[in-house]
Amino acid sequence: MTSERRALAPGVVLAGRYELHDLVSESLGASNWRAHDHILNRNVRVELLPSDDPRSGNFLQAARDSTKVTDHRFLRVLDLIEDDAGYHVIVREWARAVPLSSLLVQSPLPSRRAATVVAEVAQALAHAHEHGLYHRRLTPNQVLLKESGAVRIVGLGVATALAPVDQHVSAADLDSYERADIHAIGRLLYACLVSRWPGGHVDGLRAAPTEHGRLLRPRQVRAGVARDIDTVCDRILGDPPRHHEPPLTKASDIAHVLLLTGEDDDVDSEQLVHSPVSSPDLLRLDPVILPSGPPPGLAPPRRRPKAFEPPPPTRLERGRRRLREAARGDRGLVLLGVLGTVMIVAVLALLVAQSTRSTDPDGTPTPSASEPARVVPVQTAIDFDPQGSDLEENPRLVDNAVDDDPESGWYTSTYYGDPAFGRLKDGVGLILDLGSPTQVEQVQLRLAGSPTDLSIMTAPSTMQQAPTSLDDLREVAVLDGAGQDAAIALPSGTYTRYVVVWLRSLPQVGTDEYRGEIRGVAVRGR
Repeated sequence: MTSERRALAPGVVLAGRYELHDLVSESLGASNWRAHDHILNRNVRVELLPSDDPRSGNFLQAARDSTKVTDHRFLRVLDLIEDDAGYHVIVREWARAVPLSSLLVQSPLPSRRAATVVAEVAQALAHAHEHGLYHRRLTPNQVLLKESGAVRIVGLGVATALAPVDQHVSAADLDSYERADIHAIGRLLYACLVSRWPGGHVDGLRAAPTEHGRLLRPRQVRAGVARDIDTVCDRILGDPPRHHEPPLTKASDIAHVLLLTGEDDDVDSEQLVHSPVSSPDLLRLDPVILPSGPPPGLAPPRRRPKAFEPPPPTRLERGRRRLREAARGDRGLVLLGVLGTVMIVAVLALLVAQSTRSTDPDGTPTPSASEPARVVPVQTAIDFDPQGSDLEENPRLVDNAVDDDPESGWYTSTYYGDPAFGRLKDGVGLILDLGSPTQVEQVQLRLAGSPTDLSIMTAPSTMQQAPTSLDDLREVAVLDGAGQDAAIALPSGTYTRYVVVWLRSLPQVGTDEYRGEIRGVAVRGR
């Protein structure tokens, strides 16, 4: 008989020994906590799923199966608890480490360090694949770097364990799971090299750039990426790889190739030692970070790579320097006199301009900064779901967001398990077409439910068609925890035709159900 479920909070003790401290994450209906084991006096990672969840049997069985994978880079299962306070519990070892994503948000890794980290991930996944286990959700958030430089991986088998219970896994499905892991390893290598994620916005990283629908290689995105590692990345992600290179389709092959990568063939290592400036690679002068050392970002090298050195002086800066040099002696007095005359003429012109208000050719006054902002009519509203499978999000309801009825609105689909769209996508939104480029100062919203996390994005003023991708937009304002009425001020000088209200986290509308709704929107500008 299932026991009554207890509310989870810091301080709750499970099985008489594991005291919950911090909620680490929630995903697919399961929660992850940092807890303290009172018996062995150590921190542990605790994963919980309600015992009445139909997937609870798979949840525990997947943990038992994961013990077959003995690679030290996966967090080991220490204990299994069945139906304690209404939850099935998996206890794993705790890694005192930093997520790789938090380092990549700051800057990419040096090429050699990136190859070492990803090679370790590939070795670990190769071991898991040999035992029939797959990760299926590998992103920079799932890779941890300890201060010693050691790599740890979390989330092995979680996606499979929390899949619907009636899902039948065939041999073709297992092949697709392995291909997904291989592709994820390539994406991870790409992200380590350029701090961009191929295919979309993930873990705080922007989407990788493409050209004519094909992913740009790392060396095309960032200077200094080693040529051999760039080739390895293309052999994983290229469809097909360039220059007729053979593709890499096994995790063990990826690990083997990355561990054998050396410096570029066109650089003499002895010449690099005796004459460092001869290297044609901008980041080749990075200090060597051995795999056993601390991960980049925790103890960054003191010496700055050439690519980060100050840029050469611009034409304006060179002109100022020449003016300073010319202002010495008698020539300086003459130059100062000329400049003074120019300034007096400019002031007189400004006074004349202020005395007469500027008008358009038809005689109507032009807007000025002293005029108050007004409501800019929205010509068209369009649903925006660039990461959805059908690229639509209730398009028939969009007009409800811009009409005068406060009781009707445009709302999203219902998502389950997590307010961040069930971890299925980064968000959805509305595109507001103002008809022509307009100076926008404020966006006012009437929402249903709370809290809602949202962003305001704008398209370039030269864009004549509604955006279809997040790459076409620039985030200009962020509001987290918005209530039912929100007014978001935009930076001065925001000039655009298309304003996008982008929802990133939704209010709760039921048990593990989340949905966002916009009942009214107004754009103010000049």
